[in-house]
Amino acid sequence: MPITYMTKEGYKKKMEEIAYLESVKRPEISRAIAEARDKGDLSENSEYDAAKEAQGLLEMKISQLKDLVASCRIIDESNLNNE
Repeated sequence: MPITYMTKEGYKKKMEEIAYLESVKRPEISRAIAEARDKGDLSENSEYDAAKEAQGLLEMKISQLKDLVASCRIIDESNLNNE
């Protein structure tokens, strides 16, 4: 896995995004799936299919972000040569 360099602020933003996706978006999608499932036959339920697809995309995004922060190195901007 390639190493990614980021600042402390960039790392903090990625961690906040992960927390938001896991604590806010994941429950929203779970509720949408439950509501769609309650509407009946899943084989012809486009709302259920859309919610399941959204769940898959969200889980992929969370996984990618976690992989990114797991392989990152924090750089100290004060030590960089700007010339």
